[in-house]
Amino acid sequence: MTKPDPLSRPKVPPLAHLSGVDVAALSKQREARWRPGLTDQPLHSEIFASARDASGAGLALALARDGLSVCEGVREQGALAEAEDRRQILWVQDKRAVELSGRPYIHGLPEEWRERVICVEAGKPEDALFALEEGLKCRDLACVIGEIAGNPRALDFTASRRLSLAAEKHGVALWLVRLEAQSDLSSARMRWRARPAVSPEPRWDAKGPGVPTWQAELFRARSHAPGEWKLAQDAKRLCVSKSPKPPAKETERPLEHTPDVPFKSSRKSRHKPAHNGNLVRATFGRSMAAVSRG
Repeated sequence: MTKPDPLSRPKVPPLAHLSGVDVAALSKQREARWRPGLTDQPLHSEIFASARDASGAGLALALARDGLSVCEGVREQGALAEAEDRRQILWVQDKRAVELSGRPYIHGLPEEWRERVICVEAGKPEDALFALEEGLKCRDLACVIGEIAGNPRALDFTASRRLSLAAEKHGVALWLVRLEAQSDLSSARMRWRARPAVSPEPRWDAKGPGVPTWQAELFRARSHAPGEWKLAQDAKRLCVSKSPKPPAKETERPLEHTPDVPFKSSRKSRHKPAHNGNLVRATFGRSMAAVSRG
């Protein structure tokens, strides 16, 4: 009789046969690609973006509208259709975020949001986090959008976890824009990186502004595989945009100008980058230049 080798590992049955779990189905579900219009919308998402182009706030608006439209579609399919959702939207910014990107501009917001947005400016990141958490506890809000600049000490994993628990307990979604920040520890269910992208050429006016378009990278998600998409906000629908044709070479020197951010209040800007006429505006209808305190 031979003695068993103490260094040898016991044979382990394949994972697919353990406890009757269909590992293949779980892996397929885990690796499912994200796309606009999914019904399993997360309740806590983070968007990392530069403060110079307002792409973070623009993508947060687009994702929020996509999530709310999906919820309305689910309700309409039910036996008892509810009235149109006219709940308020809470938008919270800390002082530094206001200085870097400006305040929300009412007339630049989506038409159905212009009379529903409640803007809160907090003096410190701690106050902004308190306002966000209190907003998530209010079921009379449709959703909450936040903007916090940098990596303040107050926004640690514990604070992020509190936001996730409040959102999931009360069913109010949060999109938190992290301006000029590093991706530190967080309990957010989805984490994005956003930057402006070139819009498809308009159908009727080749020189007109294109639809708002972003290059969005999903680098962490609980239920989806990481990926990168070019997203466009066409009317009320968020969709995956096709890559535009490369622009023709121009002999003329591009004009230097500082366009306004449509959904942010304007202040004197320190940055005046040169823009090519073929570059599109990466927010709702117009350009995405950053504004900061002069």
